[in-house]
Amino acid sequence: MVMIKEVIVVEGRDDTVAIKRAVEADTIETGGSAINARILKSIALAQERRGVIVLTDPDHAGERIRKIISSKVPGCKHAFIPEADATRKGDIGVENASPEAIRTALSRVHTSYEGVASQIDLEDLMEAGLLVHPEASARRMFMGNLLGIGYCNGKQFLKRLTVFQITREEFADALARLEEGELK
Repeated sequence: MVMIKEVIVVEGRDDTVAIKRAVEADTIETGGSAINARILKSIALAQERRGVIVLTDPDHAGERIRKIISSKVPGCKHAFIPEADATRKGDIGVENASPEAIRTALSRVHTSYEGVASQIDLEDLMEAGLLVHPEASARRMFMGNLLGIGYCNGKQFLKRLTVFQITREEFADALARLEEGELK
């Protein structure tokens, strides 16, 4: 079984169980979106000592937790499970992901770097059909999954491209795959 040195931050106990089915790792549970100062302190200590990977549900609550952690504990790594891989019977969550989906997400972690210049701008997103396009939402979901940065709206997508330092080459490769008709 693959061993992860960083501590993985998840939302709850069922997520921890799913992680432990996929990899050997320690977790910190936020207890849902009501993340408190004590949990943030634990995450900061884990980041200082071993590093942290944030793996929250691919929904609004998970994104809120991810933003809180990123703002309070700089330098965390982020892993994203595509919504389709984390959904079972209409329920979205890490606990629903297969061990393979979890391992894939953890193999494609990105480190957050605030305050860095982006290689990609709004014009690039518009030309790629990721904004102001009839299928912009579906195209962003496909690209976000390929790039390992998850799904979000256009403004947040551009921010993630910057924060996770996605290069023009990575962006172009993912766009080429999208254009080859892989959007399904």
